[in-house]
Amino acid sequence: MAEVGSSAPRSVDRPESAGDKVFRGVMRELELGRLVPGQRLGETELAARFDVGRNAVREGIQRLASRGVLDISPHRSAAIRQLDLAEALEVLDVAAELTGLLARSAANRFDARQHGAMLDSAMAELGAHAGADRSTFSRARRRFYRTLLRISGNRELNRIFPAVGMHIIYSQYTSPHLRDVRLTDYRALYETIKAGNTQDAEQAGRGHVERVRSVILAEYS
Repeated sequence: MAEVGSSAPRSVDRPESAGDKVFRGVMRELELGRLVPGQRLGETELAARFDVGRNAVREGIQRLASRGVLDISPHRSAAIRQLDLAEALEVLDVAAELTGLLARSAANRFDARQHGAMLDSAMAELGAHAGADRSTFSRARRRFYRTLLRISGNRELNRIFPAVGMHIIYSQYTSPHLRDVRLTDYRALYETIKAGNTQDAEQAGRGHVERVRSVILAEYS
């Protein structure tokens, strides 16, 4: 799921800018646990961390804020967004709707000749990295969701799905049970999408988010 919320792939036609470096660097360090929800990030610190100028830092901060990764307030350094339980549940409400829609759209458009190999490869990578470190597993998860977005062909979903705050959910709520839930659910998504079963795919997408919700409520409420 968005991370539902993962960073979108950079166009191969455009070289990485200094602002991109800040954006992707913060996302990567958040994923690795080197940055944590609630942590403040000063411009000087970010400029030194990523070896860029202050303008690039400001550009990166604005992009991260628009993605819901950073909170910006007047006269204070930007901070990694931190969700209270009520906010986390609101993120999950949105994620459930969008993940169900994504799965249904992908199942509806799935063509084995056009999409089969890419979906098989993305699922195989998830399975291969099931026991890997958090960053490696997260990269495989991002690829899986990018594949579903590509199969769906829905331009609006491609625009808004990565902005759902699941990257903050997974950074803040780190229960080991969540990885087991996700891997099982991704297999269900994979199988229902390959079968072209739109109803079951939508239920698999929604059900996945609801199981994430159940773990969070059981362990953090």
